[in-house]
Amino acid sequence: MNESDHQDPALIVPSEARERVTRLRRLDCCTVSDARDRLKILGVISGIPQQSGSSRIAGLIITVKLERGTAPAGAVRHLGTTAIEAGGAYHVIAVEQRTGVEAGSWGGLLTLGAKVKGIAGVLADGPVRDIDEAREAGFPVFTRALTAMTARGRVYEQATNVPITMWGVEVSPGDYVIADSSAVIFIKAGDIDRVLDTAEDIAAREATMAKAILAGIPMTQVMASNYENMLKGR
Repeated sequence: MNESDHQDPALIVPSEARERVTRLRRLDCCTVSDARDRLKILGVISGIPQQSGSSRIAGLIITVKLERGTAPAGAVRHLGTTAIEAGGAYHVIAVEQRTGVEAGSWGGLLTLGAKVKGIAGVLADGPVRDIDEAREAGFPVFTRALTAMTARGRVYEQATNVPITMWGVEVSPGDYVIADSSAVIFIKAGDIDRVLDTAEDIAAREATMAKAILAGIPMTQVMASNYENMLKGR
């Protein structure tokens, strides 16, 4: 065992990825959505409520794929624990539980473990249990469905850090995500730089327009050509 085995994984995220996450966290989903419109990239997911926590989240994705039934003999790890151990402050865990079985894909002890590791939050395409514990902890969880039903004997973890599908969008480990009250947006690793550059340009333009409004310039003047041409990059 070498020294890197004892390091928090967040500390060994490449510096370029850490910088991208930092930049993404300065943005919001509406601005990122506008950037994707300009770039003609689809994939904005609406209607995923933030069930706990109050902060916007963004980070590198660690994926978890759940399957119906019980774990094969010898598979002794509880679902979600491998992802928590692999994660840190630059990560968001995304869980696919699309089996149709009502069973928790995430729960209270997992929330506690993720918060201790500094993980930014969890996205679950499937039911989440112990949501009151997540609310008390202030830990961000985004999901459409809540339940009290345990995963035991119903679903198990098929794999960690494999391609998954979240609300109809294909997601790979190492992709990026931003989520807030407006949307959840997954960003492919190959698209992240141009999405960030474009979103930052849009954010800067909107900041200039906001200053003009505060300075008393008429709204019709501020919103006319500036706003209409913003997604064209003019």
